[in-house]
Parts: sequence; C-alpha cells; structure tokens
Amino acid sequence: MIQKNKLTLIISIGIFTLALAVIIISALQFASSNSSVSSTQGSAVTNIVENTQKVEEQKKPSRSIDTDIDVTPKGIPEIYGKELSVSYDDVSVNDQNKANQLLKKLGALDTQLKLSGKEKERYIAVGTKISCEYCCGVDAIIFTTGEAACGCAHSFAMRGVAKYLIKYHGSEFTDDEILEELGKWKTLFFPSQLASKAQVLKEKGIELNYINLASNKYRGIENKQ
Repeated sequence: MIQKNKLTLIISIGIFTLALAVIIISALQFASSNSSVSSTQGSAVTNIVENTQKVEEQKKPSRSIDTDIDVTPKGIPEIYGKELSVSYDDVSVNDQNKANQLLKKLGALDTQLKLSGKEKERYIAVGTKISCEYCCGVDAIIFTTGEAACGCAHSFAMRGVAKYLIKYHGSEFTDDEILEELGKWKTLFFPSQLASKAQVLKEKGIELNYINLASNKYRGIENKQ
C-alpha cells in the first residue's frame, strides 16, 4: 500500500514538473515573439519616417525663374511700327504663321536696304554689339565689315530693323536706342532664354533694360552660375 502511494506521488511530481516546463517554455517563446514584433514594428516605423522625409525632400521646390519678371515688349513700336505695319505682339507661339510673316517682312529690309558712309559706320557700331547666340552662336549678327555674319531669320530681322531706323529715322534714334529696339525683337525671338537671363541680372543687381538683357554686354552671364 505504501509502495503504491509512493508511485502515485512520483507520477504526480513528474506530471507537475512536465507542466511547469511547458509553461516556462511557452513563456519564453511568447517573450521572444513580442521582442521580434517590437523590433519589426520599430523597423517599419523607421522606414516610414525615412520614406516620408524622402518624399518631403522631393517636394521641395528647386530654384526657379521669378515669374514676376516680364521682359516681353508689347504693342506697336514707336515711330516705325505703323510705317511697317508691325507689332511686338505679332511674335507669339500661339500664331506661328503670323510670326513667320513678320520675320520675312523685317528680314526683307536687310536685303533691300543698302547703307554707305556714316550710315554704314553707325550700322557696324550697332550690329557688332548684338548676336544671335541662341541660334547661330556667332560673335555678332554682322562682321566688322558690315557683312552679314549669320543666316538665320532672327538675324535677318534684326539687321533689317537696324538698317531701316538708321536710313529713315537716323536723327530720331541714337545708336543705343536702335540697339534697344533690336534687343526687344531678340527678346521676343528667344523668350525663355532671356527670361532666365533677366532673373540672373536681377539677382546680381544689374539694371534690367534691353541693352543689358539682349546685347553682347552680358552675353553668357546666365551660364556662369
């Protein structure tokens, strides 16, 4: 009888020990699982923050042109505009045909008009101070001899305006005023390039006028940033 009780006691102790071991192992597995989940969650939160920061960095605006600067000439040129039936507004991306017709009209003046003597000297003085660098890349629209240096339509138009003003309105326009007129047309021919240049001139504290903007005076300044 005593031996039977001892056997029962041993079995009970064994069962209790086994149960305790199972409980301890389960507790350890649970703790390990929580640690893993916590680590995963921490990693996920870190990734979300990093990704959010990247998105925010991508959203940051880059340096752009000041849209408040409008250098586009508008309306009819004084004195010669009505005579030639031309307007600065004729040059527009919305009406390419009209722009082409204007280029032909002003360009025809280059081939039709001939200058000599003092008129040619003025023409050379003005024409060698402006170029068509966004198209031809030459030093100026004419050589120092007065001959055409670029064969693009823009240069033909600028040369035509210069010749017309010198020949028919030489006493009403100074050389600088003629150069300004050429600069206005050039600004219309290359609006985006000269808008960028205008921004650079403004940042450097340089006065915005058509000689500073479009002549060779500050040529290439926008490429030196």
